[in-house]
Amino acid sequence: MTHSCPNGHESQATDYCDTCGVAMGAAPVVTGPGDPAGDTGKLPVTPPAHGPGSGDCPSCGTTNPANALFCENCGYDFTTGSLPRPVESTSSSSLDLDAASTNPSPPPTDSFVAEIWIDPDWYADQQSTDPLPSPGLPTVVSLKHTSVLIGRASRSRGIAPDLDLGSDSGISRRHAQLTTDGSRWFVEDLGSSNGTYVGGRLGTLPKTPVTVGQKTEITGGDRVYLGAWTRIVIRKAAPGES
Repeated sequence: MTHSCPNGHESQATDYCDTCGVAMGAAPVVTGPGDPAGDTGKLPVTPPAHGPGSGDCPSCGTTNPANALFCENCGYDFTTGSLPRPVESTSSSSLDLDAASTNPSPPPTDSFVAEIWIDPDWYADQQSTDPLPSPGLPTVVSLKHTSVLIGRASRSRGIAPDLDLGSDSGISRRHAQLTTDGSRWFVEDLGSSNGTYVGGRLGTLPKTPVTVGQKTEITGGDRVYLGAWTRIVIRKAAPGES
């Protein structure tokens, strides 16, 4: 499901526009004559050569969506040409996208892993227009904390998911949260654009998303579906996986 931001861009996210970065509930940006904010007596800022529409960041070289206002990787401001603030690893206020070091929750008492797989059946059910990547083998990620954020990383917004599923554009920046009481795991949707679903090991794909803001237990063999093709299974770690 897509939404229109105040500036008219189509966005999968519900918090900030994936194209221009404006808050989805903010007022449209007005810069023309007659607008109080625009009649400042100052000359308008001329965007740099690599400004919105070109996509390539002159600071780090990352390709961004057309008409992006800032670089998703380093935070470079395409409109003003301002370079991103240097990240000082020794500063307590620095932005560290290593989720393992920024997650304040304690480690679980037992070793668990998340099996992340590209599910062709879920992809077909979602009728996504994005091309399906090759499924291949599941990616196994060790769950090192009792609270695990699922989403897509954004340096400029300070979002560093423990399970970064950035290749699936159907997943919101802050999509869902996994939590455990030591033996059981729960999933909670954080108000994602496309919802979070829980289905059993066998049978048809789930059709009803979990309730936003409500923890849903993941019982043995349950599968968590989200985005355009992502399926996650939580299980005890096998020897050597932790």
